[in-house]
Order: sequence, then structure tokens, then C-alpha cells
Amino acid sequence: MNTFSLARAADVAGAADELARNPAARIIAGGTNLVDLMKEKVSRPDRLVDINRLPLKRVEALPGGGLRIGALVTNADVAYHPEIEARYPLLSRAILAGASPQLRNMATTGGNLLQRTRCYYFYDTATPCNKREPGTGCPAMTGYNRIHAILGASEHCIATHPSDMCVAMAALEAVIQVEGTGGPRSIPFAEFHRLPGDTPEVDTTLKPDEVITSVDLPALGFAKNYAYVKVRDRSSYAFALVSVAAALELDGGRIAQARLALGGVAHKPWRVPEAEGVLRGEVPTEDLFRRAAEVLLQGAVGRGHNDFKLKLAPRAIVRALSQAAAMGATS
Repeated sequence: MNTFSLARAADVAGAADELARNPAARIIAGGTNLVDLMKEKVSRPDRLVDINRLPLKRVEALPGGGLRIGALVTNADVAYHPEIEARYPLLSRAILAGASPQLRNMATTGGNLLQRTRCYYFYDTATPCNKREPGTGCPAMTGYNRIHAILGASEHCIATHPSDMCVAMAALEAVIQVEGTGGPRSIPFAEFHRLPGDTPEVDTTLKPDEVITSVDLPALGFAKNYAYVKVRDRSSYAFALVSVAAALELDGGRIAQARLALGGVAHKPWRVPEAEGVLRGEVPTEDLFRRAAEVLLQGAVGRGHNDFKLKLAPRAIVRALSQAAAMGATS
């Protein structure tokens, strides 16, 4: 690990000022991803800005009926919060499907949003990687790419986003609150993470001097009809090969509202509103779910070792939607 200095921010504005003065500085809270990256010399910040003393550790009600989750609320506290369990069980289920209890006790909401890819080549500093060192190449294109993207990839990067929490938040249409030296702003979840394009080293639309302060959940939580399906290599502590967050609202036996988001298949949680449009107004059936899966996966391309995802993903989507609809039938 390289040497670095440490600053303890007294408030959000102070943290933003630190980032503005030193573009190589990085925010640290739980450190469950950043410290690993520093140990492996993938990330080499010369200054860390500790934000653990900031008042961002609360889950509180919003005027419109939603909930605000502070950026420093741990993943465990979000997953087991009574309001989250009762009103947003999809989010609770997704978080509990990720990592280990020890990691969930340390990892924070803001840090999870900024979690970096688990691409083998990204972590191996002996190999080229456009995400780690822009312009050096992407060995995953023709190398061992079993965990890599089938959607939204570019000729520069086929890495996937690793978070479970973010897949559920994408389906719930959460909004991320940030604050920088230019003031606060809100970022819709769909606009926060980005596809690799020709700048795969940039994961999000967060500005260099901005600090995540909270995530807002809208009032609609899909508490009756939801499912989080995660397919992984082992039943504990493994990243998703494919994951699906499915949320439905049923009215008179028909689907009034539908949300679908995929993990493990793209550089960001993958959502296609047209696929949800296929479901709205229809009676839930397996054939309908297959049609939605076809729309959601349009353009999917395998790279060899990850070709199995082309068959796995539609099956996982149908399974998740079937589980969500069945919950509605028995409630």
C-alpha cells in the first residue's frame, strides 16, 4: 500500500473542499472496497477524507411518503430497518443476498453505490486494463470472461457492476442526493452509473468534488409483490452471475405497475422501460414474462466463456416475475 495522508471532515462542505483541492483524494467511510483496491495498488490515493463523523447515519421519513437513507447508514442497518423491511422488502432482500454479515456491518450505502467492478483483469495490475489504466487494452475481450457483461459493453470494457443493493434501488427508482462545492443536486438512479463507452475508467456521473449524502426512496415500495433472484456460484458470499429485481403491482388480476432490473450483466444495473411496458395491463403468465425477458435482453452478446448468461438471464427473469406474481396471488 502506498503512503497517504488522512483528513477528518467536520461537515459535508469540508469534505467537498478537500476533494476540490486534491483530485487524487478519495472519500473513505466503511472502506470495504477502497482498502482492498489500495492494498492491491489498483487505487493509489495520496489523501483520504474520512467522513465517518458526518451526520449521515439516519433513515428518516420524507414529506411525500418516501424514505431517506443517509450515506453512512450501513448495509446491515438498511436491510434490518423496520421501515425498509415493511415497505421496501425488495431492497432488504437484495442487500442480504450480498457480501457477508461482517462486510454488511461495515459497508455503507454511499460506498456501495461507488463499489468498483470485480473484473479479474482490473484487480491484476500485471495485466492491461482500460478501466484501471485507460488506453492499455481489455484482455477480457478474448480472455477468461465468464463473469463479464452481455449488455451495454463497449470495445474498451466488458466489466460488470457488482452491487446487489444497486439492482434493487434501480428497480425502485431511487434518487441519489449529492453535495459539492457548487451546492447540492439530485441524480435519478438510472443516471448515476454509466456505461463504459470510450471512458470505462469513469463509473458514475458524480463530479470530482461531490459527496453522496443520501439515497431517497419514493413512496411506492412494491411491498406485496416482489422478488430478488440471485444466481451465483455458491450460496454464500459470491457476486451475482445474473441477478433480477422484480416488482409488480397487481390490480384485479392484471399488472398495473412493473419494474425489472438486472445485475451481473452490464456495467450498471440494467433496466429497459419498454420491457416493463410489455407487462403493464396484462394478466401474469409465464409466456408474458418470457416476452418481457426478450425485450429486456435485446442486444445481448456473449464473449465466449459468458455465453451461458444468454440462457441463464431469461430463465432468472421469468423465475423472479413468477415469484413476485405468486406473492400477490397469496396475499
